Amino acid sequence: MSEKKATNAKSLSILGLTWPIFIELLLQMLMGNADTLMLSQYSDHSVAAVGVANRILYIVILLYGVLATGTSVLVSRHLGARQDREASEVAVVSIYGNLLLGLGLSGLAYLTGEPLLRATGLPRELISEAMIYMVFVGGFSFIPAVMLTVSAILRSHGFTKEVMFVTFGMYLFDIVGNYLFIFGPFGIPVLGVFGVAVTTTISKGIGLAVLFAILTKRVKYRLPFKRIFSLPLAHFRGLLKIGVPSALELLSYHSSQLAVTSIAAILGTQALTTKVYTENLMMFIYLFGMALGQGTQIVIGRLAGARRFQEIYERCMQSTRISFAVSLATGILIYACAHPLLGLFTRDQDVISTGSMLLLLTVALEPGRSINLVILGALRALGDIKFAVYLGMASMWGISVVLSYVLSVSLEMGLAGIWIAFAVDEWLRGLVLLKRWRSRSWFRKEALSIANDTHSPSTPSIICD
Repeated sequence: MSEKKATNAKSLSILGLTWPIFIELLLQMLMGNADTLMLSQYSDHSVAAVGVANRILYIVILLYGVLATGTSVLVSRHLGARQDREASEVAVVSIYGNLLLGLGLSGLAYLTGEPLLRATGLPRELISEAMIYMVFVGGFSFIPAVMLTVSAILRSHGFTKEVMFVTFGMYLFDIVGNYLFIFGPFGIPVLGVFGVAVTTTISKGIGLAVLFAILTKRVKYRLPFKRIFSLPLAHFRGLLKIGVPSALELLSYHSSQLAVTSIAAILGTQALTTKVYTENLMMFIYLFGMALGQGTQIVIGRLAGARRFQEIYERCMQSTRISFAVSLATGILIYACAHPLLGLFTRDQDVISTGSMLLLLTVALEPGRSINLVILGALRALGDIKFAVYLGMASMWGISVVLSYVLSVSLEMGLAGIWIAFAVDEWLRGLVLLKRWRSRSWFRKEALSIANDTHSPSTPSIICD
């Protein structure tokens, strides 16, 4: 084996992958916060309506993540094993699969939007605006479905900067569109929630077109789109084997969050609005952990494909320590600036006071989440995700949801009770997953899986240095 081939999996650094992903995720969150910030100047009720509608649409996006997540892992592993043909076939199968799924779920979101919104306990006066957002953004959700897959393919090849620049362009378009349709300069009609929905959808459509152009030009192998019906069915099964458990874990999380939102709705519209504002700021705290988890997943996928098991454990532990430290520091910084940051969204002093208290609790919550984000990405890259799914479902519903209701409603602790329940859930899962990683049970599963593989001439032997 040549030196160039032996170091194939090491050619991508976690830091080099993480910083563009971090900026990309930051821009995505800024887009969401820009919608919220601009809408807050239009109506607090509009903010709450869009916030709940987005919570439902997040679940739809998670279903698209089934194939996108599997794509990221399998393409990374095939590239690590220098199997370019298999990587290209997996990419095409995933793109077609998410396109068909996206078209189906877009129609479903259009038809069932109102019953879903009512099921969340959203106040009656907010239904009409939330429905506008659901129908338009949800009805075109096939666009982000394909965009998720194309982005995953590009990241697996190390093109994280290209994805970052496209996201930046989408952000600029979104900001300009929101300004025009919410504030109505130059005589442009004020469209409110509808204007935000139109701008969001058009920006994603443009982003998808640009990402697809980059994919066809930058990836070194030809993507076999015309051979879709002759590609091995095993590729689709492989995508589902990795993607379904991962999506179930995320689906359980976001559906449990939807249940918690229903609990918050019991506390009233002001509490619901405070929750939306506070969670928008919380996103910036766990943002780096999300980016680092994705970068770690790509590198570990490459290492697993090249069978460099000796490096995998140290890479994940290093990422976990960095994520924990950054999460804690960012949480403290956000809390220190709580009043001016919340003041960007509202002038209601009760909302600002309660939100500041929640951000103080977030300082204790987020380091636990940071452990989850990194170790989940590592386990996903190794195909050892089922345990995390079972653990997550039990903790999210048995602790986060149940404890949220008990503390916030039964014991009348309000939103503080919900945040305490969040912290207990995240820390429990984080510590259990950390113990599992240190036990190296994933190594035994991965080694056994490789031992049972049918080795092709292009597949390298196990490397332990």
